[in-house]
Amino acid sequence: MGKIFCSFFIFFWFGTVVPAVWGQGTFYTVKRVADGDTVILSDGRKVRLIGIDTPESRSNAKLKRDAERTGWDHDTILALGKRSAQFTRSAAEGKRVRLEYDVETKDRFGRTLAYLFLEDGTFINAELVKEGYATVYTVPPNVKYKDLFLSLQKDARQAKRGLWRDAPIIVR
Repeated sequence: MGKIFCSFFIFFWFGTVVPAVWGQGTFYTVKRVADGDTVILSDGRKVRLIGIDTPESRSNAKLKRDAERTGWDHDTILALGKRSAQFTRSAAEGKRVRLEYDVETKDRFGRTLAYLFLEDGTFINAELVKEGYATVYTVPPNVKYKDLFLSLQKDARQAKRGLWRDAPIIVR
């Protein structure tokens, strides 16, 4: 009986627990930055950085909605979006990253939802907010870092960092 239990325990441990822990340390390369808050990994996955939002860097339906909501013209929003995308590009493109998931792992567009960490531990989502290139945009149930993001946004806004230095960026 003891051997059966021991065999079951080893099978369970290596079949479920160990892969889950190993998966937390898996690194991927960011192939390119699609937008300030969206990256494409070398395995082809499109990853939406959760908990944050950046202005649009391309003309699309969201750009139109943001322009109507804020009263800003498209060119202003696009310029701000390009600055956010450039910040993400400088921080992550070509670098190895680890994904951390929250409750939901996919959005309605099929993108992977994740928090992005560089090999050195730099938290990209947080850096975007801290440096003023993104605003907080948490959608329950994915709210793991909401308080951190809100604190970083407050500091960035008061210090007029990033996009806050030129104009108040779009806050949902």
